[in-house]
Amino acid sequence: MADLSNLDLNLLRVFDAVARERHVTRAAQRLHLSQPAVSNALTRLRQTLGDELFLRRPGGVEPTELALSLTAPVAEVLDRLRETLAAHAPFDPATSDRVFTLGFSEYAEAVLAPPLLERLAVEAPGVMLAIQHADRINAMQLLEQDGAQMVLGMLAEPPALYTRLRLLPEAFLVLMRPGHPLAEGALTVERFARYPHLLHSPNGSREGALDLPMREAGHPRRLGAVVAHLAAVPGILGRTDMVMAISARLAVQMAEAHGLAVRNCPVETRHTRLSLIFHRRFEADQGHAWLRRLLLSVAREASPREECERVRKKVS
Repeated sequence: MADLSNLDLNLLRVFDAVARERHVTRAAQRLHLSQPAVSNALTRLRQTLGDELFLRRPGGVEPTELALSLTAPVAEVLDRLRETLAAHAPFDPATSDRVFTLGFSEYAEAVLAPPLLERLAVEAPGVMLAIQHADRINAMQLLEQDGAQMVLGMLAEPPALYTRLRLLPEAFLVLMRPGHPLAEGALTVERFARYPHLLHSPNGSREGALDLPMREAGHPRRLGAVVAHLAAVPGILGRTDMVMAISARLAVQMAEAHGLAVRNCPVETRHTRLSLIFHRRFEADQGHAWLRRLLLSVAREASPREECERVRKKVS
C-alpha cells in the first residue's frame, strides 16, 4: 500500500492537470510551471504510488489503469477544497475567476441565462457559469452529488438540508401563428378550447398548468402535440393551427423573435413560481450569495404584461 503520509498537495494538482490535458507541456502551461518541474513532480508521485501513472505515446501521454481510477477522486478532492476555500474567502465579482455550476430547467435557461450573462459580462467578467439541464426528476440528484451548486426551475419542496427561494409568480400568455383565427376577436375559453394545444414537457407528461382550470371552466383542452424542447415550438406554431399557453417571459421572447401572435390567456392559472434551491452549506459562501442575489434581481426585471402589449403592437 502506498504511503500517503508525506504526499504533497501540489503533486495532486500536477496529477489532475496531466490527467486532464494528457500532455505534460500543456499541463505545465495550465499550472504556470516549467515542464521540468511537472516532470519532477510526476517522478515523485510515481515513487509514492508505485506506478508509472502516465505512459508516453505520440502526441502526449496515456494514463495507466491506476491513474484512470484516481482521476475522478483527485478531481473531486481538489474541487471540494477549492469550494471550501472560496466559501471562506472574500468575494470580489470584478476580479474573481470562479466557476459556478448551475442546474437550470429549459425554460429558466432560456429566460434567465441571457440577461444573467449580460450582467456578468459587466459586473464579473472573469466569472464563468457552467449550466446543465435540471428538472423535477434530476434536480435533487444534481445537488446531492455536487453536480450543481444551485438549481432553478419549477421544482418541488426540497429536504430540510436545502434552502428554497421562490421567485416571482409566472403569468401565462398564448402564442399562435399570425393570421390564426384566435389572433383577433374576443379570446374566450370556449374558442380557446376549439383548437389543438401544443404542450412543452421535457419529461413527456401530458398534463400542463392549464388543464385543470380549463376542465373546471367546462372546456377541457385537446392536445395536438407534446414536445420535449422549446426550440421546436416556433416552427410548429408557425405551420399549424395549434396554440400554446406558455410562461409570459418566454412567450414575449418567442413572439418578438419569430413574429408570432400573442394574446392574454383566457383562463386564470394557479400561481406557478420558479424555485431556486441550494444546499445550506452554501449560505455563508460570499460568492454563492452574490450570485443568488444577482439571479433574484434578474428574475424580477421582466414585466410580462407590459411586454406583451408592446410585442402585440409590433407583430400585428
